[in-house]
Amino acid sequence: MTADPRGAQYTAAEFLALDEEWSTHNYHPLPVVISRAEGAWVTDVDGNRYLDFLSGYSALNFGHRHPALVAAAAEQLGKVTLTSRAFHHDQLGAYCRELAELTGTEMVLPMNSGAEAVESALKVARKWAYRVKGIPDGAAEIVVAGSNFHGRTTTIVSFSTDETARADFGPFTPGFRIVKYGDAESLRAAVTERTAAVLVEPIQGEAGVVVPPAGYLPEVRRICDEAGVLLIADEIQSGLARAGEVLALDHEGVRADLYTLGKALGGGILPVSAVVGRRDVLGVLRPGEHGSTFGGNPLACAVGRAVIRLLATGEFQQRSRELGALLHARLGSLVGRGVAEVRGRGLWAGVDIAPGGPSGRAASEALARRGVLCKETQDSTLRIAPPLVISEVDLERGLDAMTGVLTR
Repeated sequence: MTADPRGAQYTAAEFLALDEEWSTHNYHPLPVVISRAEGAWVTDVDGNRYLDFLSGYSALNFGHRHPALVAAAAEQLGKVTLTSRAFHHDQLGAYCRELAELTGTEMVLPMNSGAEAVESALKVARKWAYRVKGIPDGAAEIVVAGSNFHGRTTTIVSFSTDETARADFGPFTPGFRIVKYGDAESLRAAVTERTAAVLVEPIQGEAGVVVPPAGYLPEVRRICDEAGVLLIADEIQSGLARAGEVLALDHEGVRADLYTLGKALGGGILPVSAVVGRRDVLGVLRPGEHGSTFGGNPLACAVGRAVIRLLATGEFQQRSRELGALLHARLGSLVGRGVAEVRGRGLWAGVDIAPGGPSGRAASEALARRGVLCKETQDSTLRIAPPLVISEVDLERGLDAMTGVLTR
């Protein structure tokens, strides 16, 4: 039982009833009411503790309430939180420089949510196509991969292959071609003189943490270069140490022209996103053509700078690689014993439950009863993404619970 700000006492069941009555039913969460969290652990209103094996879909790479991030937010809260972009402030320039240096890029466009970053990258790519490449006005196309997840705006779901995301939301935005993820030849065939950009996730998160075939991403880069087309890498889930490098694309030795970043960039404290990339591409924007009242606000920049400082040490990339090796070894041992396949990279895995086993939802509920929180995707797949601060002991504890639920 816990209290709301007005002093009323609520049980977990009453909190769930409030959500059911007053919040829109666009999610189907597990019946756990979290009231406190720290590091890799969360506590519900009844005092039960759970290991977080989801990390807010990678928004909590550094765990809950990381001291350095909370301190940066608290310090900035005592100074100034918002100016709008009508004025300069003392955090923006340093934030953009530090983020560009971390990612090896040249310019930063600050935004808020991941979907806003993707929308911004699409707009920039189209403008570049008209102003620089010379594609006739209104004719630019962007090639995307099937089974993608880039957000839920009307334009983004226009090129989704998930009918749940699309049904009843049309008419849709034209100008996109969809090809099979991991198939370089279908991509090559789809690129024409009207192609402005190729948008791809280096690892597809929502699809079940799908890693493309070896050589695919370098070939995508080659196709883009040959055709004079931009490569946009969506690193909103895969980036910022989740896959063991600052950017998942770094594993392939490939550089994109634009990257979209988000989730972990806000440290689990507030929405922070950005498009980073080439100066000659992002430089096509002029005042008044694109913007956001909250994009690049002082509080977001201060937290983002603290995130960058954590990543600059390399500690979290190393933790992802080392703990990820343990994660994949333990999960891999379950293949043939209730698990059909395990995919992923770093401290990130998609676990396909074998036919005849529990549904993804049932497995998630069973894990919650054992004190581990994760969530299904694609019906029979569990997406595993513990915070990068998790201890080896706690990681093993969570994997023991998964073994108990999935093996048979």
